[in-house]
Amino acid sequence: MSKTLQAIRGMNDILPAQTPVWRYLESTFSELLDSYGYSEIRLPIVEYTELFARGIGEGTDVVDKEMYTFLDRNEESLTLRPEGTAGCVRAVLEHGLSGGGQVQKLWYLGPMFRYEKPQKGRYRQFHQIGVEVFNQPGPDIDAELIVLTARLWKKLGIADAVTLQLNSLGSSEARAAYRDALVVYLQQRFDQLDEDSQRRLTTNPLRILDSKNAQTQALLADAPTLLEYLDEDSRSHFEGLKSRLDVLGIAYEINPKLVRGLDYYGRTVFEWITDKLGSQGTVCAGGRYDGLISQFGGKPTPGVGFAMGVERLVLLVETLQQVPAELSRPAHAYICAFGEPAELAALALSEQLRDTLPGLRVLVNAGAGSFKSQFKKADKSGAQFALILGEDELAKRVVGCKPLRDDSEQQSIAWDALAGHLAGLVQDRGR
Repeated sequence: MSKTLQAIRGMNDILPAQTPVWRYLESTFSELLDSYGYSEIRLPIVEYTELFARGIGEGTDVVDKEMYTFLDRNEESLTLRPEGTAGCVRAVLEHGLSGGGQVQKLWYLGPMFRYEKPQKGRYRQFHQIGVEVFNQPGPDIDAELIVLTARLWKKLGIADAVTLQLNSLGSSEARAAYRDALVVYLQQRFDQLDEDSQRRLTTNPLRILDSKNAQTQALLADAPTLLEYLDEDSRSHFEGLKSRLDVLGIAYEINPKLVRGLDYYGRTVFEWITDKLGSQGTVCAGGRYDGLISQFGGKPTPGVGFAMGVERLVLLVETLQQVPAELSRPAHAYICAFGEPAELAALALSEQLRDTLPGLRVLVNAGAGSFKSQFKKADKSGAQFALILGEDELAKRVVGCKPLRDDSEQQSIAWDALAGHLAGLVQDRGR
């Protein structure tokens, strides 16, 4: 017997019952970004593997363990994008969007791919909303990114469920000095580290700071901190960011162990976290990556951005019961037609109503059926009204209008008056 076809583990269908929440989140976000002057960019799902190896960094878990990489027919190594920043930087560089100091404020939305152990809120195909800003070097733009996310949480009704964490990674020189000090500290305690941290000690020691191993975290309690090694410019930048957040009343916590999982970050890093989703607590994360474009061969260009997981936002909004009731939008009217002449008339009537009332949601019965069966389908559709067309109605140029959600009597409405009648009824009952 042939194997039953099903989706790949960790790559999920988003079903019709779920998509209204997704559309709500996406539209809320895009409208918010429009108000801040950001423009959408649409990027390929597949890139050359080298882009991520150079951008994200060799030795990171993403590059070493999680990427979906394959050879195409030209024997070139391609990768399904595991994150959005590297591709966005490539596009900006390739098309000269940052040349001459042009400020670019960009956003994107789409699927990303990482080979991970699937669990609630963490999938192999997941969706991210990302924002990237180029040629803005100061702490003011870092603050703007945090401010607009704080405004988004308020719009979604989840502001009380998220907490902002901040850190500064300093300059590359400061990170190198700190890295050396951290390695010396941890080498003296090598046997007490978990296996993953022992491996990272020679590949990417800063990633040990956010180890989930309790024993390793206990060892780090007395470890040197990055803030002790900050250069003066980075310290000033960080103070400028904090002062702006203070003025706006945006609360934050300083987390000296916050390093992010990608090599390209420097100076500001931040995360919005929640305790409402179990172990998958990061809702939005980002920071500054001033050296990434030059790393790809371009001129030194300041860059900063963030990404948020749509699946986790959906989970959080649903968990906190903040899904707007109006997202459930059944049809306003369901047209029941009996006999072929009535079916043809129903088709014409439905298009006439859509022309006259663009916001009206109209379903036309398909597949004929008895009076009882059509009314049953009309009721099941959730429509507010059944519109009835039969031989008598056609002869009189009227439509039977039967409310389905209350005990009101059926009325006969002339064709020419139907649009106005429905407009009034729909308005009375709420759209």
